[in-house]
Amino acid sequence: MAKFTFNMPDVGEGVAEAEIVEWQVKVGDTVSEDQHLVDVMTDKATIDIESPVDGKVLEIAGEVGDTISVGAMLLVIEVEGEVPDDVEDNGDDERGGEDEHTPPDPKSEEIETRIEVETSDASDADDALAADPDPTPAPEPASHAKVLATPAVRKRARDLGIDLSEIKPAEDGRIRHGDLDQFLAYNAGGGFAPAGKARADEEKKVIGLRKRIAQNMAASKRNIPHFSYVEEIDVTEMERMRADLNANRGSKPKLTMLPMLITAICKLIPQYPMINARYDDEAGVVTRHGAVHLGMATQTDNGLMVPVIRDAQSRNLWQLATEIGRLAEAARDGSAKSEELSGSTLTVTSLGPLGGVATTPVINRPEVAIIGPNRIIERPMYVDDGNGGERIEKRKLMNISISCDHRVVDGYDAASFIQELKKLVETPVLLLTE
Repeated sequence: MAKFTFNMPDVGEGVAEAEIVEWQVKVGDTVSEDQHLVDVMTDKATIDIESPVDGKVLEIAGEVGDTISVGAMLLVIEVEGEVPDDVEDNGDDERGGEDEHTPPDPKSEEIETRIEVETSDASDADDALAADPDPTPAPEPASHAKVLATPAVRKRARDLGIDLSEIKPAEDGRIRHGDLDQFLAYNAGGGFAPAGKARADEEKKVIGLRKRIAQNMAASKRNIPHFSYVEEIDVTEMERMRADLNANRGSKPKLTMLPMLITAICKLIPQYPMINARYDDEAGVVTRHGAVHLGMATQTDNGLMVPVIRDAQSRNLWQLATEIGRLAEAARDGSAKSEELSGSTLTVTSLGPLGGVATTPVINRPEVAIIGPNRIIERPMYVDDGNGGERIEKRKLMNISISCDHRVVDGYDAASFIQELKKLVETPVLLLTE
């Protein structure tokens, strides 16, 4: 028998450490070559680490949420005979004999398991008591016996938490449903029925993508002096053109608002290069990028991810729609590659119908700007009637937000950019011209 120490491999791209997200094996498990051992997360993506050998797991390094450096011990695996020659020696392997990795005593494991089960049972009982300290039903106030009421009225009063002795009957001393209604009408502010039941506190460790998001957002707000600018845009004509294009799209993907907005942004970037930039605050260097690698904030079950549309400026509406759909699906099902989740130069974030009136999005550091379209609403507006006057017409309106790094982008530049974007969106035929 031999022990093989499997160290955290170098996953490339300058990654020095990774966070343990989920172990797929435990001590004592038998594993085979190429078997999925553990999920780790780097700054760029979640990576599956596979076993290079067959054997039995003797030791694992760390718990979920711990950070492990490249080259540090990840697992120790006991293998039959000698470690195969074609397996890279990435640890201090020891061959045969007894060693410090003595398998745990089965009896001690049994004792620990029993203690854990008993502790769990006690915890469950404590939770039950905390949720319902008095499991016996509360008795109806004794004063109810002194009033006249039908069983239905008594039950309704009990459900509402009302003491019948507090109600003055309208006639003959008997309390009826009408008396309850009257009491509720005059005492509506009292809130007789509780809004809900107390629940036990829940602690959840922040790990994986959620932890990475927290770190990135904190770093962005800590290091970047944000400012936001919001403008209202009439998207009636753009929505009309989008409907016409979709009605005649054939086998092409259905257009949403996003490809049209991205096209407008890309048309303006040559005039406003400071918007499509990244700031290295350690080196004190701003890079104004010639190509638009547009980040697309996407909500997934695990948290917010930002897949990147490469060279967005070189794609037409239909190509953008196709790429948006592909990247969003890859982000949600976890198949997005690391290069598809990094290298953006400008980000667009949209909550769709949940967009609200206005947003103040947080910049995706080290970028210097992020653009957020908000919810489209219909509202009456004064419009030109073509005869020198005005008429009232129902229009589709949307607010668009931009947050910028004030170290790089001036307020005037951001406002000018959004005003030019407004002109393009409100005259959407310009999106189809060179």
